[in-house]
Amino acid sequence: MEPILKTENLWKVYRLGKLEVPALRGINVEVFPGEFVSIMGPSGCGKSTLLHVIGGLAQASRGRVLLDGNDLTEMSDAARTLLRRHKVGFVFQRFNLLPTLDARHNITLAQHIHGNGFDPHRFDVVTKLLGLGERLHHKPSELSGGEQQRVALARAIISEPKIVLADEPTGNLDTKTSESVLALLRQLNQDLGQTIVMITHNPEAATYGNRVLHMRDGMVVSG
Repeated sequence: MEPILKTENLWKVYRLGKLEVPALRGINVEVFPGEFVSIMGPSGCGKSTLLHVIGGLAQASRGRVLLDGNDLTEMSDAARTLLRRHKVGFVFQRFNLLPTLDARHNITLAQHIHGNGFDPHRFDVVTKLLGLGERLHHKPSELSGGEQQRVALARAIISEPKIVLADEPTGNLDTKTSESVLALLRQLNQDLGQTIVMITHNPEAATYGNRVLHMRDGMVVSG
């Protein structure tokens, strides 16, 4: 089986005047279809930078990122944007929902942006799996933090992306709600076969994945 995501000697270096600050130092990772991989490490270890680079939100300084056979490091900004739209779902610590739209339209907007229009069957499957049936006509201000993150999860997977990248998805949630959201991520992986890469600083959250990579000082040190 070919990996859905592969990095080869991946570096990201920030320049501060004449000073070079490496955030990623030669990262080599592979993620296979259907995996749920947790990337764990302390604040400042480079895990968020890694997520942004593999998701095409930031350009690598050197090395390669291969996503579903596409080399992100050789693409223009416009080409990376198109690839993100069709192959990547993002879940962030801040839910990033549009405040003027209810839950239903926050989710369906992602389908329209994808370009395939509204798929009612997929919508029903996803919203029922995430327990959103009775909250679809509520705006984000009328939803709890856990409900908002469930809407964000639905938005991320509604267009059947090749991979979901989750950036500290429980960072703004209490312990009980965090456990619920993590259980939903695992359910999405097990029931829908959704490939997921999640970054976290929380060892308990990391265990919800079926493989854990540990990062320190811009390098993967185990996993």
